[in-house]
Amino acid sequence: MKISNTPNTSSTITGFILLGFPCPKEGQILLFVLFSALYLLTLMGNGSIICAVSWDQRLHTPMYILLANFSFLEIWYVTSTVPNMLANFLSDNKLISFSGCFLQFYFFFSLGSTECFFLAIMAFDRYLAICWPLHYPTLMTGRLCANLIISCWVLGFLWFLIPIIIISQMSFCGSAIIDHFLCDPGPLLALTCEKPPVIELVFSTLSPVPLIIPFLFIMGSYALVLRAVLKVPSAAGRKKAFSTCGSHLAVVSLFYGSVLVMYGSPTSEHEGGIQKIVTLFYSVVTPLLNPVIYSLRNKDMKKALQKFLRL
Repeated sequence: MKISNTPNTSSTITGFILLGFPCPKEGQILLFVLFSALYLLTLMGNGSIICAVSWDQRLHTPMYILLANFSFLEIWYVTSTVPNMLANFLSDNKLISFSGCFLQFYFFFSLGSTECFFLAIMAFDRYLAICWPLHYPTLMTGRLCANLIISCWVLGFLWFLIPIIIISQMSFCGSAIIDHFLCDPGPLLALTCEKPPVIELVFSTLSPVPLIIPFLFIMGSYALVLRAVLKVPSAAGRKKAFSTCGSHLAVVSLFYGSVLVMYGSPTSEHEGGIQKIVTLFYSVVTPLLNPVIYSLRNKDMKKALQKFLRL
């Protein structure tokens, strides 16, 4: 890590130290083995869903196409943090370059925003399938599905681009130590030489938008779904309708539950350990559990995965 001196004798940071999970060398090796296994399982689980949807013609429907794209997203989401974290477990200095830190910052938040948008359009798909079953094939066409998928990726990767570029142009001073396993905006902004209130206001305003708006959209979609399902006369019909939404609701609950705990509740400087654990949950554990949730609760997906694994 290089530190350059400025005329006012302050030190400008050109690299950062990610503390991660401080513990003895043996503990670092144990964590390396644990997270390596979790990472490989995540790649295998989400990769299996992508292959199953690609190879099984019965799954070439909007619901499963969205799921395959979501699994593809989850692979890159976990890849934006875990490989660098694994390298830090075996590193003595735990350094990350200035450009590497901001690239991780950009991809982690862009992929997270894209995930929020994907969860919203998956809820929209379930709303159309349950509330408008007869019109569903004509409403959720392949073209609309493709346009929604492209919109999610474009919006997700454009949303934080300008704020992150602005923050990266600022000067950073002090210890260069980030008490986290990734480049998080809170610790980064704390290291800036100056604290421009406009930048902090812009970032604090933009950050919740891709989180809150899709969440409200999801809640609105499922409120309409619930109203439609309660009108179904038979218990079997209601159960079938709820079963098509169960997996998606479980994934939404896992992701938004942990994210809202992280960014929706007041934090203090003494809660660094809790922040790391919560971030680990929605950035590492949730992508690991998603394939399990979808394969266990969906008969078609279960059959497709069994067929794929026999090949």
